[in-house]
Amino acid sequence: MSTLPDRPHTALIVIDVQNGVVSGAHERDAVVANIRTLVDRAREHAVPVVWVQHSSAELAEGSPPWEYVPELVRQPSEPLVHKTFGDSFEATELEQVLATAGVGRLVVTGAQTDACIRSTIHGAFARGYDVTLVGDAHTTEDLSAYGAPTPDQVITHTNLYWQYQTAPGRTATVTPTQDVSFAE
Repeated sequence: MSTLPDRPHTALIVIDVQNGVVSGAHERDAVVANIRTLVDRAREHAVPVVWVQHSSAELAEGSPPWEYVPELVRQPSEPLVHKTFGDSFEATELEQVLATAGVGRLVVTGAQTDACIRSTIHGAFARGYDVTLVGDAHTTEDLSAYGAPTPDQVITHTNLYWQYQTAPGRTATVTPTQDVSFAE
């Protein structure tokens, strides 16, 4: 279905579930548990799990805030993509990792909904990928003090509009953890 030729496979993408990113995130523990369920399920079905890790002044490489949460452990064979921009494709090797694995469909999880998740799902869709956003496996912090909607509203809105995205030859869906299928 994707517009990427000869790329029939699926990958689970885990974006920025780092200590400094999700420490105050909305429903952090439930979201991390859902992501862990998906990681385990992907591994059981031999679906690639691709980890994305953000670096910035607040997330200095090698620092405790930069590290992935202890509940999620990457296997050495699983790709780790380092990024410094919101869109996980920008100035990274993500496209090459996915092309090498023949991936045309992404199942996306992680943080933050209104930043790196949103940038990445749009970036993937524009690049020709089918994109499934796991509706209960992404989260964000509360920025309502700065005029943003509350985190639950940000998550609900993102899930709402993503399920209605359309483009020729591509699909955009929102699926809860329990219904995610890694079938080709």
